[in-house]
Amino acid sequence: MEATIQILIYSHAFLGAIGLLAGLASIILKKGSKPHQKMGKLFSVSMFGSCLLSLFIACMPKHENPFLFLIGFFTIYLVISGNRVLTFKTKSKADFIDKIISGTMFLAAIVMLLFGIYGMINALSQSFLFVFFGAFGLFMSTKDFIFFNLLHKKNWLAQHIGKMVGAFIASVTAFIVAGLSLGSILSWIVPSIVGTLYIIYWNRKMKPKTRLIAK
Repeated sequence: MEATIQILIYSHAFLGAIGLLAGLASIILKKGSKPHQKMGKLFSVSMFGSCLLSLFIACMPKHENPFLFLIGFFTIYLVISGNRVLTFKTKSKADFIDKIISGTMFLAAIVMLLFGIYGMINALSQSFLFVFFGAFGLFMSTKDFIFFNLLHKKNWLAQHIGKMVGAFIASVTAFIVAGLSLGSILSWIVPSIVGTLYIIYWNRKMKPKTRLIAK
């Protein structure tokens, strides 16, 4: 059993490393270019595989890790929904798959939040992780449904960048906290601050273009 777990861990780390490099490359490369698209696909596939393995590893005996499980779950959600947003280039209405993805996240977030609150009341360890990720998941999934109901084609790109950069932030945070075992508050905050500033930069950069499109 332990030998199998070690293989899963090495595979998880290998795919995660490829995903981090591909994600960094897609951020640096020109948006919309073929190299950017290729790196984005490599990032998505690698991160999906790495995070899927992390869900199994985090539940294995002697390897239980709520943080690894939760951040893996959220990264999968962000990667899938971030790629689904690209379909709004050619459609103006959310379909069943879009609603299932966001609905699953919404329900899972409620369960996490309730479990976390219960755990904090009863002084259970790491309960704050469930509160944190539950609140974040509730916010993100609710934002998805607002986007579906107030859909404008000019918004899909901002949604895509936000989700994919969010997935990259999550993977970097997981690497620092779980991979390098650096659990300080800075390890949690710095990637989020840098990523958020990058998202704000691109949202502002796209505003003139969206105004021209609207005219």
